[in-house]
Amino acid sequence: MRPAGFTSWVAVTLGALSAALAATPASLPALPSGWQARVAALLPQTGQTVTLLERRPSISTVELELVVASAGGDREVLRQVTASAARGVAPVYDKRLNITPEDFKRYLVFQNTLASTGKSFRLNVTRDSNRVTFGDSAAMNGVLRGVSIDLKTGEMRGPEGFTARPVAVPANDNPDRGLLVRSGFQWRMIGNNAQIGTGVRGTLNLLQLASGRVLLSYSRKSMIDRKVDEFDRELIVEYAR
Repeated sequence: MRPAGFTSWVAVTLGALSAALAATPASLPALPSGWQARVAALLPQTGQTVTLLERRPSISTVELELVVASAGGDREVLRQVTASAARGVAPVYDKRLNITPEDFKRYLVFQNTLASTGKSFRLNVTRDSNRVTFGDSAAMNGVLRGVSIDLKTGEMRGPEGFTARPVAVPANDNPDRGLLVRSGFQWRMIGNNAQIGTGVRGTLNLLQLASGRVLLSYSRKSMIDRKVDEFDRELIVEYAR
């Protein structure tokens, strides 16, 4: 059952999501005043109910429609193109669009969207006045297991033994740039220790969306005790705070 107020899908291109979630710390603004309280307010509560999101392929025809309309292309052919894209089928070029094949490819944008899986569950997470610590469950698939965030220093620590500090994620109110974000934070954890056989490359993101809901995501590749996880794991959830 979906939590009240849940929006059935969150439209965001993969490129825009990557820009918001994987920008280099040097390109992001300094932490704002009172950021500790903001981080604490956005992080999930113990047993937080969340909705699982997933990436799905999508085809955007917005720019193509504008170009074809400006060129006086056949409206019925354009309708067929947009209908194919809506079904997730790559449209086929037709000269009646009145644009070149090169322009057709250029303005037909293939992207990913974030969509609800329709699955809600309670996040295995505990928190006290000092720290938020993630556990695991079948729905969490081991992605966040052993990750914790210090509510006073903002330091994130992973089971691989490495730490990361948060940086601010810029707000975005332009839908053309993808995910609409009011504010947020990002932790990028990169490290390795050849002597004990541990390593990690991961990015954790905590974003308040324009809808008021919170998006939490963590993607990582890691090694513990010289055992490399064979998968690039990712968990993306949305919840109300």
